[in-house]
Amino acid sequence: MLKEERQRTILNEVALHNKVLLTDIADMLDVSIDTVRRDVKELDTGNKLRKVHGGAVALGFTNTTVRNDNIYALDEKKKIAEKAVSFLKDGGVIFIDGGTTCVELARKIPETIQLTCFTMSLPVALELLLKPNIKVILVGGEVSKDAQISMGASTIHQLSEIHVDYSFIGTGYVDSVYGLTEFDWDIVQVKKAVIKSSKKTILLSISEKLNSQHRYKTCDIHAIHTMITELDPSHKHLNLFRNQEIHLL
Repeated sequence: MLKEERQRTILNEVALHNKVLLTDIADMLDVSIDTVRRDVKELDTGNKLRKVHGGAVALGFTNTTVRNDNIYALDEKKKIAEKAVSFLKDGGVIFIDGGTTCVELARKIPETIQLTCFTMSLPVALELLLKPNIKVILVGGEVSKDAQISMGASTIHQLSEIHVDYSFIGTGYVDSVYGLTEFDWDIVQVKKAVIKSSKKTILLSISEKLNSQHRYKTCDIHAIHTMITELDPSHKHLNLFRNQEIHLL
């Protein structure tokens, strides 16, 4: 495979999943880790992604600017956010996860709705602060420089003491059989705590992530009340999920 092809594949994977591991890319491309490391370093120098220890992250995922349009599949994520807003009611208590789709949800919340919103995401919290009728509660802990979310034992403990009406979460990978998975063990533990603290959990996911899986399991697909994609609920790409106990929107 030519270098240009390798780098195009790396960029596609980073854009889709926000963060990738060098080992996973090396296995996918059937090349050495040193080769992938050189490619990632070159892409980082060209300001196409950001190199981190053991992997790479998308620029849109790490940019701390609130108004950041350097987002993969932005139109699809905006459509998902618009659908998710339909669950919001005055006086509700919700949780919004980290990630670019969840930031879009925060942006789409009407200023007239009164909510209490918990989040562990710095970008989401900053966006919510622009809404005059939302009480924002930041769940604290050690902050991941890559994902810009709180993580660790303190975060999990705080989540165990709340009970929200809806949690809106993202995922790196989702499969109709294996459920939600991630490659980061610490993120999985926090997401488990979020799901446990929620009456109903709503998954926000672009359709490109469907039928994919990784190392660590967050939950079975049945733990999710509703899955929202940019697709029409009757779309054939959702057929495998239609047989599960999950609402599609």
